[in-house]
Amino acid sequence: MMEEQHNDNGQGHIRLLVFSASLRQDSLNTKLARLAAEVIRKNGGTVDFASMETFDCPSFNQDLEVDNYHPEGAIAFRERILSNDAFIIASPEYNGSMPGIIKNVIDWTSRFRPQPFNQHHALLMSASPSMAGGNRGLWSLRIPLEHLGTRVYPDMFSLATAHQAFDSEGKLKDETLAKRFEDNLVGFMNQVEASKHYPCIKKAWVEFLGEKADKETERVE
Repeated sequence: MMEEQHNDNGQGHIRLLVFSASLRQDSLNTKLARLAAEVIRKNGGTVDFASMETFDCPSFNQDLEVDNYHPEGAIAFRERILSNDAFIIASPEYNGSMPGIIKNVIDWTSRFRPQPFNQHHALLMSASPSMAGGNRGLWSLRIPLEHLGTRVYPDMFSLATAHQAFDSEGKLKDETLAKRFEDNLVGFMNQVEASKHYPCIKKAWVEFLGEKADKETERVE
């Protein structure tokens, strides 16, 4: 079930799916995702906040794809992507890369036709106790999303020493960093709003071999 949260001023000009790619109850990335949701509502957006548990899937196995089978987690992820104007992922970094759980659900969800990532906007962010803030994990997460045609926002946000960055209310202690965080989100919101309300000529993203796409490699149908 959707945990739908509306902004107080009633504008709701864009609607964003926000979630953390962590299952840990006290996850720093979940804190960052909740802070992002608060900033979005403050700036007139509507937030669809989700839990990674909702999207969890069994390990990807093409042998399971019988009678158009899709796991419930992938079905939920697809529905939430399509019902929002864009999505934001706050993802931890595991061993210098993205968590397996988010890659797994991306793989499953990409099997829908038409696949839902194409031409959807995304913003990636991370929080980590490390000095790099989980940035390496975000670069690895960009790869499958952009491969599937997602318009990943160029300015990713990585929160270093995140275990010391939040105050008791879940806000960023450093005012300069808090402003940078909000400016990054507002810039993304502006891009999504412009794409939604002022569309220009769009070209379908297609992965192909030769002049005609092969069924096995087609990503836009």
